Amino acid sequence: MASLHLIKLSVGSESIESLRQWQERRYARHGRLWHATRMMPRRKDELLDPEAPGSIYWVIRGVIQARQQLVGLESGAEEEGRSMTLLLLDPTLVSVVPTPKRPFQGWRYLLPEQAPQDLASGEGEEAGPPPAFLAELRALGIL
Repeated sequence: MASLHLIKLSVGSESIESLRQWQERRYARHGRLWHATRMMPRRKDELLDPEAPGSIYWVIRGVIQARQQLVGLESGAEEEGRSMTLLLLDPTLVSVVPTPKRPFQGWRYLLPEQAPQDLASGEGEEAGPPPAFLAELRALGIL
């Protein structure tokens, strides 16, 4: 079975590097990495399938730029008592083919056939055109 994924806006991130730095600080402080959200995914078994675990794809500045493997889901409550879910993440950020994505709220499911391909190790890390520009060229069929 193919992996089911989530897609989420990385609010406040300017780049993959700024997301990486923020996550490194959280990991150093807490010893694990998560993203808190209000709703528990109903399709959690598909997201955490041991044969094909899903990932969370990060939209940064209107472009899907990276993903992280989901390693677990936890239910809990905020300090105010409202329910919340922790999406537990592998600390490794994987760069993906920059793909434009319009704004949306919350998270959404992302089917395997809709997920951008991973970039080869080191690809896209050299100083080159910004991801949004590359995504636009791909959308126009130039790349």
